[in-house]
Amino acid sequence: MIALIMAGGSGTRFWPKSRQNFPKQFLSIQGSTSMLQKTVERLLPKIAMHDIFIVTGANQTDLVKQHLPRLPKENIIIEPFGMNTAACIALSVEYLKSRYADGEIMLVLPADHVIRNVPAFLSSLVPAESEARKGRLITFGIEPEYPATGYGYIEAGAEISPRVREVKRFKEKPDLPTAKEFLATGSFYWNSGIFCWTIQAICEAFETHLGEAAKICRAIGDRWENQGFESDIADLYAGMPRLPIDIAILEKAGERGVIPVSYGWNDVGSWKALADITPANAEGNHFSSSGLAIKAKGNYVQSEKFTAIIGLDNICVIDTGDALLVCSKDKAEDVKKVVDYLNQKGDTKLT
Repeated sequence: MIALIMAGGSGTRFWPKSRQNFPKQFLSIQGSTSMLQKTVERLLPKIAMHDIFIVTGANQTDLVKQHLPRLPKENIIIEPFGMNTAACIALSVEYLKSRYADGEIMLVLPADHVIRNVPAFLSSLVPAESEARKGRLITFGIEPEYPATGYGYIEAGAEISPRVREVKRFKEKPDLPTAKEFLATGSFYWNSGIFCWTIQAICEAFETHLGEAAKICRAIGDRWENQGFESDIADLYAGMPRLPIDIAILEKAGERGVIPVSYGWNDVGSWKALADITPANAEGNHFSSSGLAIKAKGNYVQSEKFTAIIGLDNICVIDTGDALLVCSKDKAEDVKKVVDYLNQKGDTKLT
């Protein structure tokens, strides 16, 4: 098995910690190692370092090298610019198929997710590998803990092999009443964004369902063969469709499977999500340094300064020295609007 880690995101919902030159996947949000490093570490019992590949933006390659000094430099696949997950996976597959056989099993996963139960995660790769060898496109469905509206869902059908169920349909992020209906059925799972397939199966899926991307990748492959992997492919890559892999391929494919899992997964998509998995005191308050809460509960504070909170509940306070964020946990998803505002102003120092 080989692994492809997608590490090209900008992490705008983690502003002001996450910036263009130091996005979320390079942050150490729990402990001393970065999210990217933790993702690689959890793979190493199953996959050797020389079979782990990182696809990232051209402006983040130096960070990848700093965080993963043992990773061979040829295992960094460079996107000229971000074009969503279908494009980055198609580009990576074009790169990998020159190094591996068509039947090689390929695990695809994001760089910035938390998985607490690593043995359970590694165990789930066994049925994934088995079904992928049959030509199926496998995804991992997280057993929902609450009616989340921030995740896409997968509806599972009958069991097709031990631990693997057929995929009936993918559903985009629902409203709250719909999410509650999904939870009540017991057959819907959160879409983790983790996938497993053979190189051949995903190549055929691109040819069938996103031929435009497949054609561009063939042209990129020809350029790499003639001019080397260091050649500029930006002009070709700019023509890639900007689609997530779920919509471009998984929703349309025929041979699909979902493995329901429960291993302490969290996509840590916002400050609220991080607060939810961070230990807190009896009143639900967390201070990264010293602080005091008076008649206040459920607050999350990241600051090197002494911070006092009085009479406020369920807020996030993030201090980076040059910027200060104060928001209610319920509005943490809107942090990206701050980044949009700063970009419109042309403020490159704060983004």
